[in-house]
Amino acid sequence: MTGTEAGPARRIGVILAVLGLAAGPVPLSASAAPTPVPPDTSAAVPGGLVSPATPGAGPGSSAPPSATDPARSRGADLFLRSCASCHGPRGEGTQRGPSLVGVGPASVDFQLSTGRMPLDQEAAQPPHRRPAFSAADIQAIVGHVGSFGGGGPQIPTVGPGDLREGRELFLAHCAACHSAAGVGATLTNGLVAPSLDRSTPVQVAEAIRVGPGLMPAFPESILSPAQVDAVASYVQHLRGDRLDRGGASLGRLGPMTEGLVAWVVGLALLVGVARWLGSRAGR
Repeated sequence: MTGTEAGPARRIGVILAVLGLAAGPVPLSASAAPTPVPPDTSAAVPGGLVSPATPGAGPGSSAPPSATDPARSRGADLFLRSCASCHGPRGEGTQRGPSLVGVGPASVDFQLSTGRMPLDQEAAQPPHRRPAFSAADIQAIVGHVGSFGGGGPQIPTVGPGDLREGRELFLAHCAACHSAAGVGATLTNGLVAPSLDRSTPVQVAEAIRVGPGLMPAFPESILSPAQVDAVASYVQHLRGDRLDRGGASLGRLGPMTEGLVAWVVGLALLVGVARWLGSRAGR
């Protein structure tokens, strides 16, 4: 190429280079595009350690909750420590205690809330005592026993009931064993019907549905929920102090017994006064 031809060619090359810079970088093809780097999926945990994040754990995720339920685990632990030695690790029963499969939540709650279970020592009729567990622990044990299967009465919801109807039902179905005043009575073979002076409305309703010990169960076909509410309300009325306005109740054994005690005390006082007067007259 001569010098005359080189000048225009050089100018054309410079112009093309300037135009190329002005147009910006040439885009790469899809095959040449760089692969994006995935975001960090690690989650920081206490102590500065890092553990892989759980897939689907973000907001709005439908991932299932953790298999470890604290309340259920608590109930299983308490049951194994306090109940399994008599009732078996799965409530299947042993020679020392009956099966709990299918007894229902009301039965378990009644035995635990009245302190009849767990036993300190074997007894034919455990007395009503202070509960060994808190309300939350009782709920956890009830839930764990429910996992053994079966049905059984649920824990009833008790509301205010009619006292007049409750009195009639109590006298018809309960007073023969628990006495008209609800203070209990002696049954056959050294057994007793316990006093109801410490029973809550829910415990009364649970006993009606479950029938603990020698007590028969009263399903809804015999006593409706409204009638159970009436009986529970009447038992609470018996527990009140309004029935003892005359002084000491003497176990609410009735007017004949209380009158007999009054006569004995009165005669003892008369004899004492007579002896005192006689001793003064003899001086």
